[in-house]
Amino acid sequence: MTASLLDPSAREWKETLQHVQHDLYHVPDYVVLDARLYGGTPAAFHYRADGRRLLIPLIVREIAGSPWRDALSPYGYPGPVSDAAPGDEAFWGRACAALARTLRQAGVISVFVRMHPLLDAPSPVLSRAGALVRHGETVSMDLTVSVEQMWRQTRGDHRNHINRARRAGTRVVFDDWSRLAEWVEVYHDNMRRVGAADYYFFTYEHLSALHDAVGEHMHLAVALEGDEVVGGNTFFEYDGIATGYVSSTRRARGRYADELLYDSVRRWCKQRGAEVFHLGGGKGGRPDSLFSYKAGFSPGRHPFHTWRVVTDRPAYDSLVRARRPDADPADLTGTFPSYR
Repeated sequence: MTASLLDPSAREWKETLQHVQHDLYHVPDYVVLDARLYGGTPAAFHYRADGRRLLIPLIVREIAGSPWRDALSPYGYPGPVSDAAPGDEAFWGRACAALARTLRQAGVISVFVRMHPLLDAPSPVLSRAGALVRHGETVSMDLTVSVEQMWRQTRGDHRNHINRARRAGTRVVFDDWSRLAEWVEVYHDNMRRVGAADYYFFTYEHLSALHDAVGEHMHLAVALEGDEVVGGNTFFEYDGIATGYVSSTRRARGRYADELLYDSVRRWCKQRGAEVFHLGGGKGGRPDSLFSYKAGFSPGRHPFHTWRVVTDRPAYDSLVRARRPDADPADLTGTFPSYR
């Protein structure tokens, strides 16, 4: 049995990914770049026993004013991946115990993990090891059905808007990365309009570096009116799973570039052999207007959870009492970690 925290250059990280079903969020290059945004250190918890493997990508952060650190998963839907079946609760239970022990020995007192809605993990085992909190659902499009079936599954208002955008001459082009800087301006305008947190203002430099790092697994779709960029989607395509990363369109009455982009991306990914297009959910997983919008493209639904684990209970409790005296350290279902 081995259990350790790996750095991105570790041979075991890439070897494990060769044996387990995973997504781009689990690839070292992605974790490295996201860690820069968080101001943390990229890592992965790795466990191997009885010929089976488990891996969880993490970003380890210093806790200011304390000797401890904590960890969280990178942006997106990483979650633990393993070649052990979810029904092998004995293996998963040992892996969870090893996670807590390994992180505690490294001075990491808590870990927050965003689960992958499309990759199975044993909920009962994870719940016993920490708190598994359900936030809502995400939406996916089944790309194995016919284009006609996908269109029938699309809500009427979306179909109407897509048709109107096409009649207006809006067109979508793929992987013209010379358009990235222009689209980033559109994206930032929208982030300012909705009052997004600083983290979500992904820069041209970050998006360009991410594309350089993951290559053909990342794509850019831009909607054009004439030669003007009026919207765009960045998305990943990895092992049959297409996933939206960040997207935005210019706000204007009668302009429906956003719906046209979603329709164009799903058709494009289907032609390339992808099996599913994961749209994600509402803000924080909530059933809000964003979720309702995405739900209009497909009936596919998946529960979305986060997993919270305290690895050093005395250290965690003392930090919560010192910084959030009104919080209950035993309650892992609200803001986590409570001291942040």
